[in-house]
Amino acid sequence: MSPRHSSEPSQPLSRLTLLAGGALGVVFGDIGTSPLYTFRTVLSLSEHDPTPGVILGLLSLITWTLILVTSIKYAAFAMRIDNHGEGGIMALMSLLVEKGKGGRWVIFSALIGAALIYGDGAITPAISVLSALEGLEMVIPESQPYILPLTVAVLLGLFLLQPFGTARIGKIFGPVMAVWFLAIAALGVRGIVQHPSVLLALNPAYGIAFLFSNGYTSFLVLGGVFLCVTGAEALYADMGHFGKKPIWLAWYGIVFPSLLLNYAGQSALILAGADSKQNLFYTLCPPVLQVPLIILAALATVIASQAIITGAFSMTRQAIQLGWLPRLRIKQTAAESYGQIYIGIINWLLMGVTIGLVVFFKSSDKLAAAYGIAVSLTMLMTTGLLFVAMREVWRWSLASSAVIALCFLVIDATFLFANLIKVLEGGYIPLLMAAAICTVMLIWHRGVKAVSASVGEKGVSVDAFFAQLQQKTVPRVAGSAVFLTRTQNNIPPVMRWHVARNRALQQDVLSLTIDILNVPYVGEEQRIRVEQRAPGYWHGVAQYGFMEHPDIPRLLQGVSEINALFATDDVTWYVGHETIVAGEGEAGMAAWQRHIFAFMKRNCTHVINHYHLPSDRVVEISRRVAV
Repeated sequence: MSPRHSSEPSQPLSRLTLLAGGALGVVFGDIGTSPLYTFRTVLSLSEHDPTPGVILGLLSLITWTLILVTSIKYAAFAMRIDNHGEGGIMALMSLLVEKGKGGRWVIFSALIGAALIYGDGAITPAISVLSALEGLEMVIPESQPYILPLTVAVLLGLFLLQPFGTARIGKIFGPVMAVWFLAIAALGVRGIVQHPSVLLALNPAYGIAFLFSNGYTSFLVLGGVFLCVTGAEALYADMGHFGKKPIWLAWYGIVFPSLLLNYAGQSALILAGADSKQNLFYTLCPPVLQVPLIILAALATVIASQAIITGAFSMTRQAIQLGWLPRLRIKQTAAESYGQIYIGIINWLLMGVTIGLVVFFKSSDKLAAAYGIAVSLTMLMTTGLLFVAMREVWRWSLASSAVIALCFLVIDATFLFANLIKVLEGGYIPLLMAAAICTVMLIWHRGVKAVSASVGEKGVSVDAFFAQLQQKTVPRVAGSAVFLTRTQNNIPPVMRWHVARNRALQQDVLSLTIDILNVPYVGEEQRIRVEQRAPGYWHGVAQYGFMEHPDIPRLLQGVSEINALFATDDVTWYVGHETIVAGEGEAGMAAWQRHIFAFMKRNCTHVINHYHLPSDRVVEISRRVAV
């Protein structure tokens, strides 16, 4: 079977080029700004005099890490497994669940990977912007005391800008990053010209020789080398925004060559006799152009940070739709772009952690110690899911799948163990963040399942319910009602309680279930289905993908079958509200989990706002639910 899950329509070269330019500003910001700090970090960890053998070995390790992890694992391999065009670890998990292979191991691996992305997502803006502005010290030595406050100010401005959206200025992200990649490529060429023998590092033998001749130091160095591929996951995660081909075109045509040239240029400077303790990236630049380069670097790192923040918003929405996070208020900041959203609590939490990291670590060199461990663990989780996908999506044999997965596993595990050394130096921060987020996800999901089970355990069938109405002569009064419910077969609990308390039922009633599928988008022809189950009673199921945001009133207004039944602009909406109490016996949630779940339930965005219901025509019925 061809290693693809969904085909991508062919596009003219002009369109591909345009999309590739857009991808430069969204997909490649993180990995594209890594030359600012990666080689300097690797040199400091090598603890050796910068002899030609050492420099060529370090450059060879960086080169082949980019090739093996980014070019082969993600660009050439992972991107061929998509969930109806969407990529990323959550989309991959949803694909496997859709295939009936969503076991505990698959789900837990994906949740850990997603939570870890939040952890490193807080570090990326901090280390990127700080490393860019540290170049000021070379041009204006007196600026050193002001670099930290300036970094905080830039980051503060970036996060404060989020509620207003970035749709307008986002149009320049691609061109700015294109200039950035051309600039770092040109700087690299300038360095290579000074010592062309640096190109010998393309031979992997230099990297292998360094690893096997330097013992424990080699292990330390690998933790620094890994910084060159932080951001590689974005190629896969952002696939749905641009498509495979534009990302491939941007990576192989611009980004990958530019990165290789710049790393080679920095290495060549050392071979030519430059001081290895200098900021090698800015040393590549002629003094007269260093200030413009610092400005360009600052812009590039801000763009990279914006991509991380937007990615966090997008992944949060996916997790909410899939039932792994409580409903949060999602603001659409641009009507013409579905991906332009803002989630306040995520923005402020990221801002607090990011600025806190800058203030705590004070330099990009120290921040590098905390960077990478979360990404390396995410990559390991992705490899595990890719193995399952090879077996279940591509239908590869166990032997073929195991061989490929084992190759990736060895690489990922090696980098993970190398990064574990960083735990006590700051790596514990993203790990603690990830642990907290993963715990929240698991508690919320378990709590929602417990509520659904508790509410639905005393279900009443449609026939039995309407038989009781006739037996008790409950009147059907004029009017229309829509009951939102998780129940698809029985009468909604909210509807039962409404009748029990009000001793009446509207003449026309629709019970509606919102079903979030394990696909990113649902076609309009599959959006909703409605069937009549009793006189004056219909049941509907509205289907949405995990990348969509349901607007229920607008949906019903567009369904002629429903409009023929009753006026949707004069309907009364009924929703349930659960108050969480302790369950009986050992089957209930642990007390600490129940308290956390109850807190999230009280503070999550109300169903009225989440589904855009008209607040002046909503009746909320509360009930106590034991979990």
